[in-house]
Amino acid sequence: MRYALYFTPAPDDPLTRAAQLWLGRNAFTGEAAATTLPAGFTAGEFDDLTRAPRRYGFHATLVAPFRLRAGRTEADLSVAADAFARQAAPLAIPGLAITRIGDFFALTPADAAGVSALASAAVDHFDGLRAPLTDAEIARRRPEGLSERQRLYLHRHGYPYVKEEFRFHMTLTGPVEARAAVRVATALHDRFGPLLPCPVQISAVTLFIEPEPGADFIVRSTHRFGAAETRKYA
Repeated sequence: MRYALYFTPAPDDPLTRAAQLWLGRNAFTGEAAATTLPAGFTAGEFDDLTRAPRRYGFHATLVAPFRLRAGRTEADLSVAADAFARQAAPLAIPGLAITRIGDFFALTPADAAGVSALASAAVDHFDGLRAPLTDAEIARRRPEGLSERQRLYLHRHGYPYVKEEFRFHMTLTGPVEARAAVRVATALHDRFGPLLPCPVQISAVTLFIEPEPGADFIVRSTHRFGAAETRKYA
């Protein structure tokens, strides 16, 4: 089993509902969500487009998926999440943009300074619970293609894109070929455009679990900032 600490809006947030209908899955319940095909897409094309982010659920990574260190339990992780939430302050992202990052599309913030600091603090807070990466896990990250600092973070924190390398994003597609980029961007703007100017409230950290290798990630619990309030799901 692997765990991850993510940000995701509340289940009833309009952004969550829009993302579930786009990805075709509700990560809070694990159930499929009905989707409406964008104009010009076949069912097979759209399934391929959303397969990778659908498995992980709609989220922004704070602490990337990890195995627990020997001797540590999920209860320890839940206690640590409560402690992190109690000392974290809510913040708001003023708006979002649809951005192509490498070969995939994601929602990115207009101003990420506050959430970058939050993610950095989360990495440090949960590091003691994380099992070191195996050689195979390191190899899957293709360290030969990473920068020196990214390789350092991969070995030190289990993930190369932390600290200065962190970029807040909420993934909406898998890889998109250059020739299809305009068509995909248009479909995303049609779906998410009205929501982009809306502030995004970040007021909780969410614990996701991967029950077994390759399984879909689902929400285990949310931990509200500044309060001893935990809501269990799976």
